[in-house]
Amino acid sequence: MKIFLDTANIDEIREAHSWGILDGVTTNPSLVAKEGKDFLDVVRQICAIVPGPVSAEVVATTTDDMIREGREIMRKIGAPNVVIKIPMIREGLRAIRTLSSEGIRVNTTLIFSSPQALLAAKAGAAYVSPFIGRLDDISHVGMDIVRDIRVIFDNYEFKCGILAASIRNPLHVVDAARAGADVATMPFGVLEAIIRHPLTDVGLKKFLKDWEKLPQQMRAGS
Repeated sequence: MKIFLDTANIDEIREAHSWGILDGVTTNPSLVAKEGKDFLDVVRQICAIVPGPVSAEVVATTTDDMIREGREIMRKIGAPNVVIKIPMIREGLRAIRTLSSEGIRVNTTLIFSSPQALLAAKAGAAYVSPFIGRLDDISHVGMDIVRDIRVIFDNYEFKCGILAASIRNPLHVVDAARAGADVATMPFGVLEAIIRHPLTDVGLKKFLKDWEKLPQQMRAGS
């Protein structure tokens, strides 16, 4: 399973990329607005750091405007790893069909059911993004949608990737991997939480304490 960061914070992206485990980045208007920077400049910087897919979302809601905005983002960014995010609405399906037919990869966002994912895949989307955490918020088991989409896509050999979004905690990441998601995109804090474990900290502390008990001449390199 690939690991994406769901952020527009350049420092977080640089840090995660330095660990050698970051496969891509997803952004949205809310994340970019939080940084208080120009949208296109932020996406350009991210594309220069991360060689993998970088999702940039349109804000238009009509078919023609979404197509125009998607093309404009591709032209102005000029990076081959840009993926255009289109919302899962009727007008969005038409935009997905047009953009994908032009060779522009599309990530269909705001997916909350497996039938929505099926339609997006049929329209030509490169990715579908089911929002796990938001479904949990309304007392649905969000990860069930990932399992259902995986079965449907495998049944009909869709090449569309399942990008588990709205990841809230490390358990979501584990469940997404077990359910067969192709990608999990998460906030930087969740990625940090995956790294940490209290027993790792305790074990390391003990190792270092025992090491200090060794006479200096018995330590490596002395």
